[in-house]
Amino acid sequence: MKKLLTFVLASMFLLSACGAADDGHDHADGTGVEIHDPWARSAALGDNTAAYMLVHNHSTSEDAIVGASTDVAESAEIHLSQIDANGVMEMIHQDSVALPADTELEFKPGSYHIMLIGLKQDLKKGDEITVTLHFQTHEDIVVTIPVYDAAEMGGEGMDMDMHDDMHEETPAP
Repeated sequence: MKKLLTFVLASMFLLSACGAADDGHDHADGTGVEIHDPWARSAALGDNTAAYMLVHNHSTSEDAIVGASTDVAESAEIHLSQIDANGVMEMIHQDSVALPADTELEFKPGSYHIMLIGLKQDLKKGDEITVTLHFQTHEDIVVTIPVYDAAEMGGEGMDMDMHDDMHEETPAP
């Protein structure tokens, strides 16, 4: 009998450890938005950089990301990098990004990203910054984002290079 009781208690303990962690986003009931694997590129004071992450809408309703804000840059904007009809990579400012029900949207190099424009400080490998994502219906989410070197994350600086190019003037012939 003692062995049976020990087995039952051990089983209950192990099964309870398999339950979902409470991360404060209420996604277990189908109502929350959750952020996974955030990271940002290192950059110098005054430069621009980008932040990336996976945004998961666990709810049964569509939502939209309508903006971002941060203390580390003059502004934060949602951008989309894509190849145009001529095969040239372009970056397009987005007023909002749809987040369909029960889907994931990946912010990654060469695609959607949060552009941090006019850094107010150096962002070095190992630093952490915060970015607040603003949603159409869901409450704002403050994301703590570690800073990495682009080469470590498989990126080559494309999003920042393109943003810098958008502001360079072409010399007259």
